Amino acid sequence: MAAIITEKFRMSNAEVFKDQFGGTDSYYMFLGKSSPFSALDALNASDSSPPVPDDDVTSEYYYHDDMLAAKKLTASDASFVIPRRNWVNQGTFDMYEHDISSSNTTTSSATNLFNSTFYFVTSEFRVYKVLDNNGGIAMTSGSEPTSEATGPFTSNGYVLQYMYTISANDADKFLTNDFIPVATNNSVAAAATDGAIVSARVVNAGSGLTNGTYFSPVYGDGTNAGTASGAILRLTVAAGQISSFGLTSGTDTTVHAAGAGYTYGKVNLSTLFSDAGLNSSSSIGTVGSAVVEVIIGPKGGHGANAPKELGGHYVMVNTTFSNAEAQDITEANDFRRVGILKNPYAFGTTAGNTFLSTSTARTTKALKLASAGLNENFVTDEKITQSTTGAIGKVVEYDSTNDILYYVQERFTDHGTNANQNFVAFSGANTVSGATGAGTPDASADGTVDGIPFTDGYGNSEIQPDSGDIIYIENRSPITRVSDQVEDIKIIVEF
Repeated sequence: MAAIITEKFRMSNAEVFKDQFGGTDSYYMFLGKSSPFSALDALNASDSSPPVPDDDVTSEYYYHDDMLAAKKLTASDASFVIPRRNWVNQGTFDMYEHDISSSNTTTSSATNLFNSTFYFVTSEFRVYKVLDNNGGIAMTSGSEPTSEATGPFTSNGYVLQYMYTISANDADKFLTNDFIPVATNNSVAAAATDGAIVSARVVNAGSGLTNGTYFSPVYGDGTNAGTASGAILRLTVAAGQISSFGLTSGTDTTVHAAGAGYTYGKVNLSTLFSDAGLNSSSSIGTVGSAVVEVIIGPKGGHGANAPKELGGHYVMVNTTFSNAEAQDITEANDFRRVGILKNPYAFGTTAGNTFLSTSTARTTKALKLASAGLNENFVTDEKITQSTTGAIGKVVEYDSTNDILYYVQERFTDHGTNANQNFVAFSGANTVSGATGAGTPDASADGTVDGIPFTDGYGNSEIQPDSGDIIYIENRSPITRVSDQVEDIKIIVEF
């Protein structure tokens, strides 16, 4: 059985995904994995060769174990994006056509419209759709277009449609070397007409035709199709051939009247008129092989819905981690994992739909140590043990000012489990030792210290362990955090 996943299916899924940010569901971007990648994570894994994440039940639990911190995502943190196609002086671009396929490829030989270069962005972040590329000829030398007209215009031999301008805020959050944000311009959308004929293609210019100007009604299913009240082409015949499409009346073949409501349209060169009112019949002679076709625009018309028209089945999620969030998000250690967590619960809750709602969340465990001891010698990523209980963990950060030790317990032997691969939690007023230092949990520490609630010297993750669904995971080479550095993380999801 032959089948395809359509562009509309991809776009529908992208819309559902994007619309959930800022809705009733709760989404967080998280950082994880402070300790180096090793063979414990995957065969031949290392920091220089991060492993491909596994998508299975066990791995999702592992990702929770080494999670460091999370930040809530809002509606403004997600945008439709499209592959970046830059304007190039004298560049050759594809053009919008309604029937691109393996049997009707673009100038660049693309077999799908959305894989082609039928749009571009300028250095001033204006985005244009190419309605006609002058027969696949490169743009003439000149400056990049700047027009923001709501209708088609000519530039460097091409016919273009202004779509929108990327705002400064969207450029800051969602613009990369490979992708640009896509959004609909309200003025352009308001000027669009569903089913209007705004461009045509002269498939075969013919030969030996009678020179002159002719008017051709566009037949089909449009409003008043085939009449003077429907769409009409103005054909120019010169040197015995039909001139190519353009916007210059008397020189090009142009759209005299765009009409509305067309989902298909036909041009009959044997039924032409000498006037726009279609009152006087005329003939270009023997039609022969000459063929002119109209191009059907997207639903709503050009510019009515930029994400759908330009193939915005990609969603970019972006947020930043800065020193303003240092209380929840460590600056003392690096991270190697980025992910998206959907609907986690706050610690101690497991039912209902009261998901975590805080803007940031610390996901490590914490110990409030008594001031006496060698606490200052704890270093990041070292193994810590509690010989009395047999607990094992890895240091994420040590706050010597407040005597707080942050740690994780990964489900690997000697990382968070003992030699029997048994998990044991740190507990009681029992000494915790590292390679060169040691400390004792302060059993009298009941209350909040530096924003962290402690009970008998122990502080829990702000997220209920293993709650929520990890819907995206990415392993990276280590990214070091420092106090004056902002991590600007962009995740692109393709549907």
